[in-house]
Amino acid sequence: MLLDLPPLVLALAAGLLGLCVGSFLNVVIHRLPQMMEREWQAQCAELRGETPAAATPFNLFLPRSRCPQCGQAIGLLDNIPLLSYFVFLRGRCRGCQTKISLRYPIVEALSGLLSAAVVWFFGSGWLALGALCLVWALIALAMIDLDTQLLPDSLTLPLLWLGLAFNLAGQFTDLGSAVLGAMAGYLALWSVFWLFKLVTGKEGMGYGDFKLLAALGAWLGWQMLPVIILLSSVVGALVGIALILFARHGRNVPIPFGPYLAAAGLLALFYGKEITASYLGVLS
Repeated sequence: MLLDLPPLVLALAAGLLGLCVGSFLNVVIHRLPQMMEREWQAQCAELRGETPAAATPFNLFLPRSRCPQCGQAIGLLDNIPLLSYFVFLRGRCRGCQTKISLRYPIVEALSGLLSAAVVWFFGSGWLALGALCLVWALIALAMIDLDTQLLPDSLTLPLLWLGLAFNLAGQFTDLGSAVLGAMAGYLALWSVFWLFKLVTGKEGMGYGDFKLLAALGAWLGWQMLPVIILLSSVVGALVGIALILFARHGRNVPIPFGPYLAAAGLLALFYGKEITASYLGVLS
């Protein structure tokens, strides 16, 4: 145990920490794709032999967050998780009264609730610390994929290596299962990708999906991969059918698969063993 406090107190503290982390995750979700695009543009300019124009710093910390409509800087009082949106700002920019997306407090609340659940479920040891890192990364990846259909290597690859590092001491599974999980996770979707492409001539998913499933395998072991693949595929198929039937979503318009992998990974993190045991019980 890293902290010797009552479980409810630890869960509440983790929930508050999660709210603050969720506020930062909103910045990551918004800015990381823009940072990637700027980097690609600079690389293309270099390949063309052009000298890129000097750019102002743009990263996860600079410049300060501003309203995209009026440019007013977001002050400290306007940046308190949940309270700022619902109490101080009431869902609108203080400067121009433009409506602020509800997704910002949703990400904060989701991060807070899941962080509290992790500490309640896993306690306050290294296992909980690792689970928190996994949960926060999955939230960011799912939202970025929803927005841009990208799963950045700058998140998926460190997540994979961090999972292997935590399992050096067998936190979630033994190291052998973690290494096999990373290999099998990548190869499973890689095989589906090429089979689909050979049959249809189209690409059914992106390489980021391979890396995300590899990362989940590194964290949870190869034993959890069937559960993750089954849950993500079923939920993804149901959502896709619903979008086509009720939202007039075009059949040829791609649907990001990362959010379903992330959701399935979260379920496997908390209840993977129980789900596997129930499934094997039904088959036996």
